[in-house]
Amino acid sequence: MDYVHKPVLLYESIAGLNIKEDGIYVDCTLGGGGHTEEILKRADKGKVIGIDQDDYAIERAVEKLSTYRNFIPVRSNFSRIDQILDELNIEKINGIIFDLGVSSFQLDIPERGFSYNYDMPLDMRMDKSRTITARHIVNGYEENELSRILWEYGEEKWAARIAKFIVEEREKEFIETTGQLVSIIKKAIPKQVRQDGSHPAKKTFQAIRIEVNRELEILEKAVRSAVERLVNKGRICVITFHSLEDRIIKNTFAELNKDCICPPEFPKCMCDHKRKLKIITKKPITPSEEELKENRRAHSAKLRIGERV
Repeated sequence: MDYVHKPVLLYESIAGLNIKEDGIYVDCTLGGGGHTEEILKRADKGKVIGIDQDDYAIERAVEKLSTYRNFIPVRSNFSRIDQILDELNIEKINGIIFDLGVSSFQLDIPERGFSYNYDMPLDMRMDKSRTITARHIVNGYEENELSRILWEYGEEKWAARIAKFIVEEREKEFIETTGQLVSIIKKAIPKQVRQDGSHPAKKTFQAIRIEVNRELEILEKAVRSAVERLVNKGRICVITFHSLEDRIIKNTFAELNKDCICPPEFPKCMCDHKRKLKIITKKPITPSEEELKENRRAHSAKLRIGERV
């Protein structure tokens, strides 16, 4: 089966990078290679590094982008951006892009256990070498910890009730599959609530996926490291898909945009903090109506762009 990946906010993010033909660019979330390919077309005299922790993503991208001699695939996590660039003997880059969240083909390959639309083993690992899976979290976390991650990472208002139902069900039977988990969630959320809006398991699956892959823990540090590596007027583009990610990016950009981060009660600046980023997007760019019609996964996407100063 050929999995079709439609990159979200493709042209807006490529335009935001302000690409130079001899520049060095990093796609921190290679995925289906859509953003990387557009950068390669424009930076044909430079270099483009594509990072992904997913073996399958790397294999597909190498095959898809085999005609581009300036493409450098790296199987790793973007939290290692400094080490990756050091290993490639690259000190500064002209642009970097993060397209956060789960890739289309990760969702579309049932065996990966990301989707609530298939009954498959609970997994959700982006990096298959990791030992912790969704199965470990669902069956091993204490009820209060389960409730916390569902609330914090999924913004699920029924978090406590879902956690309670999960614990009760796993005492009877080990929860092995996505289908079992979906069934429990549907029991936990009142029927009248389930009849409206998105799939009842959507927020729970998002929360567990974030916990499995430690997605939010590494994000701020990676963005700060990326900005440090940018040349003057180099660009950073970040595409987020839920409010937690977007809040981290918005706040990190805002802090990097300040000359002083001392508490307001200080009589004078003591922090010696220097402004590092000019915010290009005062408000995030969102998908057009046309893109939303063509790609349902573009819903809730937001693009923020910054420029090194």
